[in-house]
Parts: sequence; structure tokens; C-alpha cells
Amino acid sequence: MPRPTVAQLSYGTATVVLSAVAMLLLTDATSALAVSLVSVAALVLGTLVALAASPSRRTEGAGSSPSPVTPSAPPSHSTRPRVTEHSLHR
Repeated sequence: MPRPTVAQLSYGTATVVLSAVAMLLLTDATSALAVSLVSVAALVLGTLVALAASPSRRTEGAGSSPSPVTPSAPPSHSTRPRVTEHSLHR
């Protein structure tokens, strides 16, 4: 199983904290059972958000690998005139 990315951890954690606070404030939960249910709901929601934030993997043809990126070569000619020793003695 691949490791979660930083974005997944961040989104999941923020979702758990914010949704737990919001649900506790909205429901005025005071009993241990109600707080436990809100906590479980927040964890489930955070997990779903983290999974939804997973990087999409496109499937290309079977056995195909991405082509390597090669830097482009610099232009072989310059726009400035070439100064040589011979051209200086004119």
C-alpha cells in the first residue's frame, strides 16, 4: 500500500479537526457516547477526504513507460555577429 502524501495527511487532519469541532458545537454533545459518535464520524469523514485527495494515476498502455524528458539543445547560431581577430584589423 503506498504511503500517504503530505497533501493527503494535511487535508485529512484538517477535516477531522474542523468537522469534529463543528459537529460538537452544532449538536451540543455532552455525553461520552455522543462525543464518541461525533469523533468516529469526524475520523470517517477525514479518511474519505484523504482518499479523495489521492493523486490520480492515469493508466497508459500496458507495459509502456513514460518517455524521459530531455532538455532542448541551445541554438547553434547566435544573433550577434561573430567577432574574430581578422575582422578587427579591417
